[in-house]
Amino acid sequence: MNKLIYLSLIFFMAGCSSFQAERVDSKESDEKALEITDKWLQGDTEQAVKKILSIMDKHRGLRRYLTQLGRPPRVFIGEVQNLTSEAYFPINDVNDEFLNEISMTGDFILVDAAARDSILKEITYQHDGMVDPSTAKRIGKQTGADLMIFGNVYMKPETREGKTIKQYSVNIRMTDIEKGVEVMRARMKLSKYSEQSGSGW
Repeated sequence: MNKLIYLSLIFFMAGCSSFQAERVDSKESDEKALEITDKWLQGDTEQAVKKILSIMDKHRGLRRYLTQLGRPPRVFIGEVQNLTSEAYFPINDVNDEFLNEISMTGDFILVDAAARDSILKEITYQHDGMVDPSTAKRIGKQTGADLMIFGNVYMKPETREGKTIKQYSVNIRMTDIEKGVEVMRARMKLSKYSEQSGSGW
């Protein structure tokens, strides 16, 4: 009996000591994650944003608009919304990646939507008599945007006999604020296939 307990303890300890961790790059991390989940991953975000920017770069309507404007447009980026059925879809990652990549192009001047409330509070504070008037920033000097970018992500799942296909659609549209006309619309599609055995993943 003691021998059986001893062997069980050895196997238990061996199982516990089998855990390993290693640092991997985003591409390898994405490949490993596909072995355990069919959810949207960081690699999907990077691929989607890269594709959207490629479409923007080649879009004739947007190129024509930029040529006529004659300067980098000021862009107000509204949130890309999560319209999938996945409550934990990483929409904040999509928004951040899109903002970072748009900024990196140098083709646009970003109007910081997220900071507007904080900026307004600071300007109001500066004019409440607590700050030297010669250094206080003037109200009405913020830059107005030329374009507004909206977006959303949809997902349509199909499942049969343990097999699932998730069809994602990332949609972006760019609108001239003053004229109210659409300058550009882009869509990127991505599908994820998975199989689940009777005992789980």
